Amino acid sequence: MPLSDEEARLLHQLEQSLAAEDPDFASTLRGSKFMAHNRRVAILAVLGFIGGLVLLFAGAVSAMTWLGVLGFVAMLGTAYLFMNAWKRGIGRSDEEPARTSGKPSKPTGTFVDRMEERWQRRRDGDER
Repeated sequence: MPLSDEEARLLHQLEQSLAAEDPDFASTLRGSKFMAHNRRVAILAVLGFIGGLVLLFAGAVSAMTWLGVLGFVAMLGTAYLFMNAWKRGIGRSDEEPARTSGKPSKPTGTFVDRMEERWQRRRDGDER
């Protein structure tokens, strides 16, 4: 059920007053600091991955196996950090809330049932 115009106006006023009184708290609620942290982690992970790749090739060229293994481990670690930052929401907008549950919601029913439901919704939408 969507908000009425009056409710939307009041909500907007509340948001503005909160942002004026405590900008840090409002920023935390919007998630902008959290997203900025995730972006920094992702950028550092990409740089670390490239550094690990350089170490891997340097170990292969110089026949120093331990250096190549170190580069490979660095690549694995930074890939893990990047994937965690990505899952936590690098690309989310400020308006889109972060997922709080650990598991994504699973679709109910079989594939055929879901396709039939979609088809029915399309047909119902076209007849209106």
